[in-house]
Amino acid sequence: MKPNYQFDKRQRELEKKKKKEAKALKKAPTARAPAEEEGAEPSAPATPVAE
Repeated sequence: MKPNYQFDKRQRELEKKKKKEAKALKKAPTARAPAEEEGAEPSAPATPVAE
């Protein structure tokens, strides 16, 4: 059975994306903290950051 390289690549990309989002949240906690406390957008950290 051959390894599925596409799957591995996608998993690496998703991990990289998560780390990048976590870093962005850590970098600007004051900008995002009020929205998270109020619960206005609980899905905000899960949304991709457009660059």
